[in-house]
Amino acid sequence: MASPADAATSPASLPYVDDPGYARIVDASLAELDLDTKTGLLAGQDLWSLPALPEIGLASLVMSDGPVGVRGTDWDPRDTSLTLPSPTALAATWDPQLARRAGRVLAQEAHRKGVHVLLAPTINLHRSPLGGRHFETYSEDPLLTARIGAGYVTGVQESGIAATLKHFVANDAETDRFTVDNHVDERALRELYLAPFEEIVAAARPWLIMSAYNAVNGTTMTEHDALQNGVARGAWGFDGVIVSDWLAARDTVAAINGGLDVAMPGPQTVFGPALAAAVRAGKVAESTVDAAVRRVLLLAARLGLLAGAAPAVPATRRPAPVDGTAYARELAARSFVLLRNERDTLPLNTTASPYPAGIGGIALIGHAARHARILGGGSATVFPGTVVSPLDGLRAALPEGTPMTWAQGADLSDGLTPADDGFTLRAILRDAHGTVLAEEPLPDGRIRWMAEALPGDADFEALQTVEVVGTFVPRTAGKHEFGTRGLGAFRLAVGGTVLYDGIHRPEDADPLAAITGPPVGRGTVALSAGEPVQVSLLASTPKMSYGSLRGVTFGLAHREPDGQDDELIAEAVAAATAAETAIVVVATTETVESEGFDRTGLRLPGRQDELVARVAAANPRTVVVVNAGAPVEMPWRDDVAAILLTWFPGEQGGAALADVLLGHTEPGGRLPTTWPARLDDAPVHEVTPDSGVLRYDEGALIGYRAWQPHDAEPAYPFGHGLGYTDWQHEHLELTGERTARVRVRNTGHRPGRTTVQLYVAPADADRATRPARPERWLAGFTSVTAAPGETAEAEIELPQRVFQTWDAESGTWSTVPGPYTLLAAHDADSPTLTTRLHITG
Repeated sequence: MASPADAATSPASLPYVDDPGYARIVDASLAELDLDTKTGLLAGQDLWSLPALPEIGLASLVMSDGPVGVRGTDWDPRDTSLTLPSPTALAATWDPQLARRAGRVLAQEAHRKGVHVLLAPTINLHRSPLGGRHFETYSEDPLLTARIGAGYVTGVQESGIAATLKHFVANDAETDRFTVDNHVDERALRELYLAPFEEIVAAARPWLIMSAYNAVNGTTMTEHDALQNGVARGAWGFDGVIVSDWLAARDTVAAINGGLDVAMPGPQTVFGPALAAAVRAGKVAESTVDAAVRRVLLLAARLGLLAGAAPAVPATRRPAPVDGTAYARELAARSFVLLRNERDTLPLNTTASPYPAGIGGIALIGHAARHARILGGGSATVFPGTVVSPLDGLRAALPEGTPMTWAQGADLSDGLTPADDGFTLRAILRDAHGTVLAEEPLPDGRIRWMAEALPGDADFEALQTVEVVGTFVPRTAGKHEFGTRGLGAFRLAVGGTVLYDGIHRPEDADPLAAITGPPVGRGTVALSAGEPVQVSLLASTPKMSYGSLRGVTFGLAHREPDGQDDELIAEAVAAATAAETAIVVVATTETVESEGFDRTGLRLPGRQDELVARVAAANPRTVVVVNAGAPVEMPWRDDVAAILLTWFPGEQGGAALADVLLGHTEPGGRLPTTWPARLDDAPVHEVTPDSGVLRYDEGALIGYRAWQPHDAEPAYPFGHGLGYTDWQHEHLELTGERTARVRVRNTGHRPGRTTVQLYVAPADADRATRPARPERWLAGFTSVTAAPGETAEAEIELPQRVFQTWDAESGTWSTVPGPYTLLAAHDADSPTLTTRLHITG
């Protein structure tokens, strides 16, 4: 089989290697274990760890969620974590070495929190813009996904922490994710969805893979022998642990025989005693259990958790410590994508302003300008120790004397949101006798506690009720709506009026959707501006359990009176009219982008589109900052001066935004996914199964590959992104059969960075005789820097896999020989130079 595409790091140069003595130590340790102990090692002992076995010197192995930060073993806001920009933002840098540094930073956090395994990166593809976890994955392109993922994995593991590729495989949407059967033809599966896993396994040797909830072509992934044993272990040589997504393992015999090593979480799983019983009943060979245990023990050896085995990366060989805060700020700025910049509106003018400080008055507008949305919802959630909002960042960075005002502009949501502004709340935990177990102030109306981390170390078993109580001081008069989020029995009262007293438990509710999905309205109360009112939400059945997951999660929600936005938008328009520059920050909310559900549309929530249109009509120097993890429709995009996409920018997003707006840093991002003008224009967007099946009928044509023959044009193509200088591609030449050199010149007036992208296309005359392929596809990329007037050269290797297709009949990769066109481009739709190359078989 041909080798997969070249990656940022080759296996020969990886700084983590197995000790030759691992096999002997693992075998000796295995020989000391009886069947029950072995099967117990393959089952979580709790939510996040595997059991210790002192008899063989095995320490407990601890895991944690971690795409943007390391949460640790508690879902506790008091246990803060460094919070990096979203994975899609990381991919927008198109820089595998920057991703490698992200891995180092997060590994550093893992060591601080006593974590050994980071459950990241997520390398599923952006098949549809409606995917609920779009923000948590990298790109629509498998090559870009693989390169960024390989850099990330290398950074994590060279720092002595295990990385986990997830979710294997075709877990590209959230609707019915526990039961959906994704039907994908074999060629698309190999060329798109398996491709990032394959390359990262080859290039970075990850120590774990996480098996997904969904089924592929009729078989649940945790039981998929053909893909887990046949492809990952057999064809690719993956020698690490395959762990289930949490609660994804359903059948003891099918899972262990299908290649699953560890069933999480515990203590109740399909492995452990159930697996031992299956072996004794003759349904599972003990040798199959032994193979899985060997892989777990090898992982422990690599991490230094098994007696006699030196870790693959001793502490003395770890990379030097990284300033996480500084890196978070750098990464955010490098990820920002400048989509539009008419008349060089950005960076803000520091020389031609009538103000002494050099920058004209600024009207900063938008709820998200003050209350930053820094990360997506769901299992990727971490709790930052500090958050720099756009308002904070600009206030700190603007020259003294620069006038700036803030206006909210419009409510972010079309409906209820967590109780926040105007609320002063606390939680009271009581036992069955009404005795107070603990009290804790709340920053907002959301409660998310794990059973082991209740406020005041309260006993989960003794807990009977949780009551959220406090006051609300309305800013505006009118009918305020209140609601609840979560499952169970609630009693909601506002100002002495009981709005709800009942049980909310829909059938077949996805627990995460119930937690992160839209709140349920319970009634309205007429309130007067400025007059405090008492609020109470009593949860009389607060405990939540789903398998081994136990905790308390519910919330109080609120919505301002209808018509308030009219006043807020008018205030924003007035502020914009009086300013030299208007900066409008628009955003999605956690009820729009989160794990547990898919999106229903791409429109910004609330009246934000109207807000932008009216501000732009009032001020020709309107800059729109888009704070979203996935594509949104921008019907005003041709009417504003500049558009800057900041994704979910992490805890330092506001500081990075100030750096970019003021020109201290150039926005370095390029789109890792195509942005449609309208959802209806997107050639692939279906995420809802039909009778339990989601058919990938588009085959290998997703993302820009699907847009190429499509009638509609996207708003912004894959790879698009502007900077603060201009670039000309001057020369493209081949330096070998699969290597090319591109010379570019900085034709602007300031130093800058650009991403050189290479695409390949079959020569026109040979299309009819070759396997059907896209019009062109990404073949390589790199970043270069240059001073004004200077040139830079980019040397790019074209991986062999770029010229191969999967032959389903023979079950092999086949090189498609013949002539190809090689295109240098600024983005997928903007080739600048071409040359011909010829590939031999």
